[in-house]
Amino acid sequence: MKCIAFNRRGTLLAAGCTDGSCVIWDFETRGVAKELRDKDCVAAITSVCWSKYGHRILVSAADKSLTLWDVGNTTLLPVTVSDVDNGLGPPSRKKPSDGLPFTPTAACFNKCGDLVYVGNSKGEILIIDPKSIQVHAMVPTSGGAVIKNIVFSRNGQYLLINSNDRTIRIYENLLPLKDGLMALEDLNKTLDEVAGVEKMKVVGSKCLKLFRELQDTVTKVHWKAPCFSGDGEWIIGGSASKGEHKIYIWDRAGHLVKILEGPKGALIDLAWHPVHPIIVSVSLTGLVYIWAKDHTENWSAFAPDFKELEENEEYVEREDEFDLTPETEKVKESDFNQDDEVDIVTVEKDAFSDSDMSQEELCFLPATPCPDILDQQDNCVRSSPKLMDSNNSGSPLSEEAEQNGQATNHASSPLEGNAMPIFKDF
Repeated sequence: MKCIAFNRRGTLLAAGCTDGSCVIWDFETRGVAKELRDKDCVAAITSVCWSKYGHRILVSAADKSLTLWDVGNTTLLPVTVSDVDNGLGPPSRKKPSDGLPFTPTAACFNKCGDLVYVGNSKGEILIIDPKSIQVHAMVPTSGGAVIKNIVFSRNGQYLLINSNDRTIRIYENLLPLKDGLMALEDLNKTLDEVAGVEKMKVVGSKCLKLFRELQDTVTKVHWKAPCFSGDGEWIIGGSASKGEHKIYIWDRAGHLVKILEGPKGALIDLAWHPVHPIIVSVSLTGLVYIWAKDHTENWSAFAPDFKELEENEEYVEREDEFDLTPETEKVKESDFNQDDEVDIVTVEKDAFSDSDMSQEELCFLPATPCPDILDQQDNCVRSSPKLMDSNNSGSPLSEEAEQNGQATNHASSPLEGNAMPIFKDF
């Protein structure tokens, strides 16, 4: 495995592999739900991304190709970015209308998808309209170093960038979560007296505001694959040092809360579960590690009146404890009006959902059992010590039939007709 990504609900985990395939796990059962493979693509997968409702997966490969997978089916929709300018042209060669040169190094959509935030090699954040390919705003970072990663929080309120100067910066999004493009165009109209790069910088100052900087002042390590937690309250980043599998966890105030140390092997990718406090990391060796909180037993969750005692105490029973109808257990009259109608249709909105729930959303994949091959079935029959014949109740089959792994073919034999298939454990 090279890269990983959760779907919107965190029920499926996709991983891109070095052989060009994409494996999807059911995160609840930890079983492989599906494997997507294209025989024409054998290059390593460099990134993987789910669509909003989980029906498609977009992957990029080292051979400069993009493939859109239909998760429910096996239909492939390959899209290859040619090195030759064929009218479409790679996005890296696009330039804004005023001729401002830039080299994109990382990019992401905002919450609504109407704006693209691009980090470049000059340490600048460019806000672009993806339809017109026009740069509307520019936000220069204080370090001016190459931007390696750029990620939005799930609620769209904060933007995280990872620069080559070993600093993770968090910006607050000042644009509205909806109709951000319209608000950006209105800002440009109010600044007609300024033009060019200066105008884009002024507009950029009204779009993003530096909120926090995170760095390790002692070791000065480079960071890899930083991201937000599902609720946006925590930030994680992996150490980019070779041979280290360390995960740093900060709160949004900038305080380092925890350092997780894993096995040997460099860390290459990270993902935080959208709902649960679970972190998934990928090592350079291709293994995926799941990090979870070590929960302690809480017996009060099973019995609300349960009390944990440091030492044994003598129990004094109540006077009415063993009465048939003790005073303490008499049911109080309920103030609930039984005539009121109970609403069983309205669905409460998920706290982590950024939109209404959709019936078309793909949360789980059906598992297809694979039957064992015939040789394995024969071995299972041979290993059975006693196979009973239905005609001779209580008597085992003949020794010859047991040795050959075959059952006597009687009309009433349960082994005839619809036999019970043997399935692999999946």
